[in-house]
Parts: sequence; structure tokens; C-alpha cells
Amino acid sequence: QVQLAESGGGSVQAGGSLRLSCAASSGTFTMGWFRQTPGKEREFVAGITWNAGSSIYADSVKGRFTIARDNAKNTMWLQMNSLKPEDTAVYSCAAVAGLSFYVPSLVSAYDYWGQGTQVTVSS
Repeated sequence: QVQLAESGGGSVQAGGSLRLSCAASSGTFTMGWFRQTPGKEREFVAGITWNAGSSIYADSVKGRFTIARDNAKNTMWLQMNSLKPEDTAVYSCAAVAGLSFYVPSLVSAYDYWGQGTQVTVSS
């Protein structure tokens, strides 16, 4: 069973930056970041293929967030800049079983999930 562990969440003022990390216990996967606020559906934020050949972003974070990975370390990162109060959420990383060359944005396409890390942006 693959385990994913996020870190790097916290509190920051609007305009600030945070860097989230997601470490996989083993394996190489196409991976994504999702976020969720109370009472709302989980929302796709960004994703990257297993070989880092392709990455996609939600429109709401384009130009502010950057996703990257290092397969030698089984780690993926989400650099979040110019944070806004509406970015406040629990952020979770997820992985797709198998070596997919496509980054899905649907929650149901992902097989493994981390516990999540809280990001709070104050105005």
C-alpha cells in the first residue's frame, strides 16, 4: 500500500508564499494536488505526470502556483506564491496507480491520498 505524506502547510498573510511537499513511501506516479474547504467539494489544484513531462493547473492558481517533482526522492512539491484568502483550504496530494501520461483532474481518477495539510491565508 502506497502512503503519501504532505508537509509545509501553515498560516500566511495575503501575498505571501508557502511550499507544500508530498512524499510517497514508494513508487513513481502521476500525481496531483487537491484542496477542500468545509462544505465544498474537493477541488483540483495542479497535477504532474510521473516523468514530469506535463503539468496542468486550475485556472484559479495559474501563474501563482508551480508544481514540481524529484523522482529520486519520491517527492512532489507545490510552490504557492501570491497567496489569497480564497486559497485557504486543506491541501491533499494524490497519486494515480500506474504510469499515466495524462494528468486527471477528477478526484475519482486518483488511487492514493495523503491526509492533508492546512493552509490558511489571512487578509
